Amino acid sequence: MLKKTDPVESILLRHKKITEKALEEVRTSNIHSGGYLGKTLTDHGYIHTQALLETLSADLRLPYIKKEQYPKSGLPVEGLTISETFLRDKVIFPLQLKNETLIVAVYDPFDLSTIEDLKVSLGKKIRIVLSSEQDILTSIETYYGVEGGTAMNRMVSDIQDDDLHGLDSMNESTEHIRDMASEAPVIKLVNHIISEAIEARASDIHLEPFADDLFLRYRIDGILHELEPPPKRLSSAITTRIKIMSKLDISERRLPQDGRIKLKILGKDIDMRVSTLPTLHGESVVMRILDRGNLVLDLSQMGFPDGVLEQMEALIKKPYGKLLVTGPTGSGKTTTLYAALSKLNTPDKKIITIEDPVEYQMRGINQIHVKSQIGLNFADGLRSIVRQDPDIIMVGEIRDPETADISIQAALTGHLVFSTVHTNDAAGAVTRLLDMGIENFLISSALLGVLAQRLVRVICSECKEELTMKPALKIEMGITDDEEITIHHGKGCKACGQTGFRGRCGIYELLVIDDSIRELILKKSTAQTICDQARKNGMRTLREDGWDKVVKGITTIEEILRVTLNDRN
Repeated sequence: MLKKTDPVESILLRHKKITEKALEEVRTSNIHSGGYLGKTLTDHGYIHTQALLETLSADLRLPYIKKEQYPKSGLPVEGLTISETFLRDKVIFPLQLKNETLIVAVYDPFDLSTIEDLKVSLGKKIRIVLSSEQDILTSIETYYGVEGGTAMNRMVSDIQDDDLHGLDSMNESTEHIRDMASEAPVIKLVNHIISEAIEARASDIHLEPFADDLFLRYRIDGILHELEPPPKRLSSAITTRIKIMSKLDISERRLPQDGRIKLKILGKDIDMRVSTLPTLHGESVVMRILDRGNLVLDLSQMGFPDGVLEQMEALIKKPYGKLLVTGPTGSGKTTTLYAALSKLNTPDKKIITIEDPVEYQMRGINQIHVKSQIGLNFADGLRSIVRQDPDIIMVGEIRDPETADISIQAALTGHLVFSTVHTNDAAGAVTRLLDMGIENFLISSALLGVLAQRLVRVICSECKEELTMKPALKIEMGITDDEEITIHHGKGCKACGQTGFRGRCGIYELLVIDDSIRELILKKSTAQTICDQARKNGMRTLREDGWDKVVKGITTIEEILRVTLNDRN
């Protein structure tokens, strides 16, 4: 049972890392059966391990170190008798023997009896530093050669097969499923998967069940990376735990569901958008990580070339008209529009958005979530928005002729309208609207500009190095110059996970609708004709902007070719 005098409790309360209400939950649920309270709180998701250790480090004035800071030489056990069982049981790890003082990593700094036992049995002075349970146990298993020593395997070993019996059965009682998914080992495993994704800067977590395997993949900088997955037998338990966290119906496994999770991890407020999809071998789960700390809502910080940035800022300050942002899914279109809205979000402007779904909540902006199942779609929502007397409207996506028509009419009647559409380039957006049945004279009157964009990975600054451009790449980029061109790439390091890239930035193509372009729209000219005229007017294509970022050492040619493969040169 929890004692009022527990030092961890008083420290966390003093630093406001936990509430009295949370501690009362721990008391009444009897989940703490003795031992280290810090472990109980982290295992059950009341506080993240890093937040716990950082707080204790500051309060107790003890160093807090991670596994990468451990000495590389191995255990300082020459002449010392420390059993693996003792280290594992007490969750301690000897780091360094220095002038008759043994430096030991501990998870529980209040276990003074263990420190005293070490001092007496070894005849050494003991100095402690703080470290996580995971880092300590991983190191014990690494240096003692224990099989299955990964964090994932350790957590999985705590979950007994008997507990999982019948969990995949459609007839299994909801209460049994809920109880299993609420057990500490499953909670700890799901928290581990989420924490690892956030530490890896992932934007999405994919859990995909197949006949014999469960796949775990993180999308990092736009690319999926496969990781060590939990065993297939835990698929239902993990999915159920995620459903409980996102307040979804755990008994419904035949229909897709969508939900949201709010967490505080690694000191960050994290929103997660959860989607479940029934597949042949179980429910596939995708969690989109929405980290406000990584959200750039400043157009000047998004990689716009100076001239394009000036044009973009001029367009969004127009009193009325329509601005489109185009590109494939995951190219940062919505983020660009959020940045534009953030710049315009002042008390004298009423801004309303309709999105599917609302990615980030923005103070001072009225945001509507599309709910097709009850009849609230983009077209119907947009009709109602216009009657709310807005100055600026954002429509998440132009998907159908009706939405396109209403948004054009809104732009013509004194509203500034932002929206997105899926096309390969800026000029293609004009022909896309024509294909939807919008009259050419309406498009030419309402449209202010079209921004096409892509996201490219940025070369890691830690392992960036020069190399000479290969002739084949020169041909691909349309460069006929014979002189050597120096470009850059990342050779791969720990900071970037051996990928050579860390972070992303945008490449852009801005089509400004001037009189020459309006004339072509009225003639229903092809996208190629419109593009050619825009280039004469000074527009730089996606690939040209990409090449400029290659020359500046921001990204690689391979990245530009990857994201602009089907685009015009």
